[in-house]
Amino acid sequence: MQDPAQDGAHFVTRAGLSADLARIGLGAGDMVMVHAAMSRVGRLLNGPDALIAALRDVVGREGTILAYADWDGAYGDLLDEDGHVPEAWRAHIPPFDPAASRAIRDNGVLPEFLRTTPSARRSGNPGASMAALGARADWITRDHPLDYGYGEGSPLAKLVSAGGKVLMVGAPLDTMTLLHHAEHLARIPGKRILRIEVPLATETGPDWRMIEEFDTGDPVVAGLDDDYFATIVSEFLESGQGRRGQVGSAASVLVDAAAITGFAVAWLERRFG
Repeated sequence: MQDPAQDGAHFVTRAGLSADLARIGLGAGDMVMVHAAMSRVGRLLNGPDALIAALRDVVGREGTILAYADWDGAYGDLLDEDGHVPEAWRAHIPPFDPAASRAIRDNGVLPEFLRTTPSARRSGNPGASMAALGARADWITRDHPLDYGYGEGSPLAKLVSAGGKVLMVGAPLDTMTLLHHAEHLARIPGKRILRIEVPLATETGPDWRMIEEFDTGDPVVAGLDDDYFATIVSEFLESGQGRRGQVGSAASVLVDAAAITGFAVAWLERRFG
């Protein structure tokens, strides 16, 4: 049988990813929220499941893995100026079901792969929903508030309180969802508020509910660049905090969730507080 190395084939393996994750600073028992641009990781044996398996290998039985799932409802263009769905369309929009509704495709494939991994859990706030796998998956996804789902009581708040971490595997730094929690916490005036009508799946049919939160589709206040999260993460790393490394072929970053949240809150309050 021909050795694959002889014909120039190169694959990224679960074992190789595990070694890379340990090298960047992930360890047994960690709770980690992962953002990944899978196309940058390399040619994976077993695709995104290889990264999930490697994460599980490193954090072990006591660890927990999270990903930002959101919801692929895709009906935003139907909303009127008050955030309501016109009556004529309501019967055509499938309600949000945490156990079945797809993760939004804008965040790449990893959240949907994690969500559909056996024993994974998913929180009940549609737009802010998180998928989790591991020892504390039930705890971190339970009782997710419908209003202000990036704030107190959210999986993001629990990630911070539990001493968790955030791992960016080739993902752009401005996609670090945890910083929406910092936007919620920052004491600054003029935050944009968003109200959207959402159908929630129940045993008796859709339950239509207005959900209110700080706007996560645009910077939370005027005067910020669209990609200002990247500026915050870059300045955090330049201050000597966090770790940089390679996971597969992807340039990656690992940060402490509480530390970068505090850094981001202070950054916002210095400018707008």
